[in-house]
Amino acid sequence: MQGYKNHAEKIDLIRSGKLSLKENVKGFLYRIEKEKKLNAFNYVFNDAIDTAILVEQKLKENRAGRLAGMVLAIKDVLSMKDRPLTCSSNILKNFEAIYTATAVQKLIDEDAIIIGKTNCDEFAMGSSNENSAFGAVLNPFDNTRVPGGSSGGSAVAAAADLCDASIGTDTGGSIRQPAAFCGLFGLKPTYGRVSRFGLTAYGSSFDTIGPFAKNIYDIALILEVISGNDKNDSTSSNQSVPKFVDKIKCDKKFTIGLPKEYFSAGLDPEIRKRITDELEKIKLSGSQLVDISLPHTEYSIPTYYILTTAEASSNLARYDGAHYGYRAKNVASLNEMYIKSRTEGFGSEVKRRIMLGTYVLSAGYYDAYYRKAQKVRRLLKQDFDNAFKEVDLIITPTTPTVAFKIGEKSTDPLQMYLMDIYTTSVNLAGIPGINIPLGNNSVGLPIGMQVMAKEFDELSLLQFSFNNF
Repeated sequence: MQGYKNHAEKIDLIRSGKLSLKENVKGFLYRIEKEKKLNAFNYVFNDAIDTAILVEQKLKENRAGRLAGMVLAIKDVLSMKDRPLTCSSNILKNFEAIYTATAVQKLIDEDAIIIGKTNCDEFAMGSSNENSAFGAVLNPFDNTRVPGGSSGGSAVAAAADLCDASIGTDTGGSIRQPAAFCGLFGLKPTYGRVSRFGLTAYGSSFDTIGPFAKNIYDIALILEVISGNDKNDSTSSNQSVPKFVDKIKCDKKFTIGLPKEYFSAGLDPEIRKRITDELEKIKLSGSQLVDISLPHTEYSIPTYYILTTAEASSNLARYDGAHYGYRAKNVASLNEMYIKSRTEGFGSEVKRRIMLGTYVLSAGYYDAYYRKAQKVRRLLKQDFDNAFKEVDLIITPTTPTVAFKIGEKSTDPLQMYLMDIYTTSVNLAGIPGINIPLGNNSVGLPIGMQVMAKEFDELSLLQFSFNNF
């Protein structure tokens, strides 16, 4: 613990001379080394100390950016020029980025200090952070359990005080689920709110970049910085970016929808009880609770895995041994080079998803699977559009269980995919969602609650979270 609650307090301590930013960064580097067994980082940037000295000088001269001195860890699917970009895959081993992702550049421009690149499921494909060429990441609350995925390293870095906050990506729950397993706030913004330029593509119509932190103030501040239109990303939105930090404190009351489909069989009883208890408190504070239905929810997992694997099959075709990345040796033909490079470079889960995606896009099955899944995606989006005509927010569990044991689900892909049952629909609909930590269960494992809002209404998520938790 660093002795400050949020970034505003940290800035005050640095300005008053009570906190040395250089020593603060040294402390984080010491903790990263001390907690190496958690395997949260793929790469640690020791030159962050030099950046700290420069930022501290900027603060003294009153010319520092909004994130001055905030120490951040970045998921290793986001590019930083001249830094490794591996996506936790052997196929990109030793590859260095030739440009910096827009979201990361915005952080750097506001004087955030990037302390390292975090471990993740290979190419962000996974719900446990076991699918990494760098090895599994361990949950800091119980080292025999997973931290969640695919942004497990980023979640653990923030949860174990190895940085002030961290950046992850969310394609089907990869920020919210590890946030739930590690006791953090984790925000998935509206699709298009944050530029994807420089984010290694997995599912291009799903991928989003967002923050992890222990407090909502820092979540709001980071979101404000990284949001906005980018000419390098045609899918980034022209929507204006609210002053999230200035507006999070309010006494607004919300109408909150509780979808019956998310509170059915399969939900851990302790998670159900904790959320029910919180809902009672929310009701007492003046917000209204309404029972709603999202009738196509049962189709979200198959729809998600058909569409994302199809997009992955297309996006990962570029890793062929010819353009960049790993290339197999001792091959007799071009075709053999393609086959061996991909066979040796990709891990088993990535191969599985590429094969599934190629199958659903193939001539005989395109209409039966891919086209039909696109139609169901529209129906799922319509469910949310209808619901948000009646309610401001929707509350659900984030995960069906708390963090599970390492290896417990890795031999059963279907069971692993079902861990995303409460999170994928948010990505299918393109709306924002946040995990709110609700303390720990009877054996000390974190419990999370998910809150969703309509497109580009992250402000309501932040206001609700800031004023109730």
